[in-house]
Amino acid sequence: MSIDPAVSMRLLRHRAFIRFLYVRIAASIALQVQVVAVGWQMYELTNSPFKLGLIGLVQFIPAIGLFLITGHAADRYDRRFVTWAAQIVESLAVTILAIATGSGRLTPHLLLAMAFCVGAGRAFEQPSLQSSLPNIVPPAVLPRAIAASTSASQAAIVAGPALGGALIAISPTLVFAACAVLWLSAGFIMRSIAIERVAPVREPLDLKTLFSGLGFIGRHKVVLGAILLDLFAVLLGNAMALLPIFARDVFMSGPLSFGALRAAPAAGAVLSALILTRWPISRHVGRTMFITVATFGMGTILLALSPTFVLAMGALGIVGAADTISVVIRQSLMQLHTPDQMRGRVYAVNAMFTSTANQLGDFRAGAVAALFGTIPAVLIGGFSTLAVVLVSTGLFNELYQADRYEPAKPNATS
Repeated sequence: MSIDPAVSMRLLRHRAFIRFLYVRIAASIALQVQVVAVGWQMYELTNSPFKLGLIGLVQFIPAIGLFLITGHAADRYDRRFVTWAAQIVESLAVTILAIATGSGRLTPHLLLAMAFCVGAGRAFEQPSLQSSLPNIVPPAVLPRAIAASTSASQAAIVAGPALGGALIAISPTLVFAACAVLWLSAGFIMRSIAIERVAPVREPLDLKTLFSGLGFIGRHKVVLGAILLDLFAVLLGNAMALLPIFARDVFMSGPLSFGALRAAPAAGAVLSALILTRWPISRHVGRTMFITVATFGMGTILLALSPTFVLAMGALGIVGAADTISVVIRQSLMQLHTPDQMRGRVYAVNAMFTSTANQLGDFRAGAVAALFGTIPAVLIGGFSTLAVVLVSTGLFNELYQADRYEPAKPNATS
């Protein structure tokens, strides 16, 4: 895709896009700080890998239980308001954790309950926030805007875990309070963004409209393949839930090292996202996605075999870089294959699948680690990811053969 440099410069001066970037950054930092704090506090209270996995499970429940409603809300109502309301819920949840921590009443059950609330907020936040971007930037620069947005979000993810680890070392109460402030500010900035969008048609709330996002994805095999490839790779290969064990028990370190490990994937992600912002992928997008998912699996295997903390961080950097390229390709395919009036519902399905992958992946990692040990669990995940890539080459051949982001002309109106 050829992009006029002048258009790219206007993108950087686009006030609504800059505000959108702030919302992505603030929400990403808040989420990562919350993940670090909840994971560390849970392991401190229970010393249980299984309980670490439960955090992902309780966030998975609202993601899969609400995806039909959240997509309809994003297409039926003002996406700015839906995002704002969701971030208020997330802010209130971590405020409760801050109060409980400060008063000495924090329990594993409360951590799980508030993780559920954050998961419910994100179930509404993600479809509305991500489907807003095509209403903010011109279509000609959308892939580059997605890469820039991903880069900003990943930069925040670098800072988030490190900040979370530092704040835990200073005060566990402070870490949750910081999350509350970030989510609150992101919500109010989101409400102020000017967007260009035709007033949505108020379709009747029935089973057909509720399931129309699933139907759309099922008819568009390239989008379906991109979503399912990412889902199964992360579901089977995600090792992030086990990083508290790597930090404390494998490398004999504390919360600062845990924060560094959590930040390492985002450091790799920032590098790859910045490269994509400058040199976006324009050809062989399907084959590139398969290569990056395989690289994700190899990075996971390298993490399990790393004898030192530094090598483990390098392996996690590879994982993050590969995952970001895959995400940019998947989101660009979705944005350019989906009409605006369907984006909320399609993104809700996508968010449900990605939440399923990440949160059930956390649960899988914790359960397998409880059965076989931490290192075997990570090795199993890495080799399973490589197996998924091999099988998916045949199952999702339309995606593998995809050359560009735009749909082929004969299917442009399908």
